[in-house]
Amino acid sequence: MYQIKQQNRIGLYEKALPNELSWQQKLREASELKFDFIEISIDESEQRRARLDWSDNEIYALRRLCEESQVPLHSMCLSAHRKYPFGSADANIRQQAQIIMNKAITLAYKLGVRVIQLAGYDVYYETANLQTHERFIHGMQWAAKQAEKAGVMLAVEIMDTPYLNALSKFEILKREVSSPYFMAYPDVGNITAWNYDTCTELMLSRDHIVQIHLKDTYKVKANYAGQFRDLVIGEGEVDFSAIFQTLKMMDYTAPLVIEMWAKDNNWKDDIRTAKRYLQQISVAAGVPLFTE
Repeated sequence: MYQIKQQNRIGLYEKALPNELSWQQKLREASELKFDFIEISIDESEQRRARLDWSDNEIYALRRLCEESQVPLHSMCLSAHRKYPFGSADANIRQQAQIIMNKAITLAYKLGVRVIQLAGYDVYYETANLQTHERFIHGMQWAAKQAEKAGVMLAVEIMDTPYLNALSKFEILKREVSSPYFMAYPDVGNITAWNYDTCTELMLSRDHIVQIHLKDTYKVKANYAGQFRDLVIGEGEVDFSAIFQTLKMMDYTAPLVIEMWAKDNNWKDDIRTAKRYLQQISVAAGVPLFTE
């Protein structure tokens, strides 16, 4: 049976595992790599959006696999709203955003997912303006009320675009969406890449952070757009040492998720490399991630 850990639960982003693996294989790999849970992805692709329409038989069969492997699906990365954003000028797209949100909350409830990570985009493929911002706020207010009914936490990711790329910006949004089921999900790689003081940002939102993505990035510079994905943790410019020292200062005990992508056949070695790197740094900070 699942037990309360004495340290942070450490999850693995589903896309760090090859897409062609079955769920049984993904859960087995995560278990062998000593992760506590997998973060399931519901992105804008048809394949992953189709998960929102799984039958109860499919949902509960997967939940039983999780129970057998002792690797739950603790959180959901819901990035399907990039294609169907709440801030869209198209009423049909906004309606689809609501449908996706309701289906995701239902799926999370049935799977036992506790946290749905929302993409902090007012729009992605459209031009942003004051109206897209206002529609996004309205959408978040509505979504938080739906989450309250199910007791499922919504947590907004700090993103790779300027709209919501810092926790200080989330704090302004939070004033408009005061629900206890609407919180922050910082990605330390994104915050770092946008040249914010990541540790100050974490301290600023310490009362609103329910989960954190550990990801490495290269910073945005003059004539360089930065690199926000596809790095093995340890290759980029994120100061994980300072971050873990800050997490210790915050007495942060909520879950963390390693976010990487399975780009080639070296995916398992890449995960192990990231684990070793983070373990060495976290041990030095006095907050070891993994049990030796």
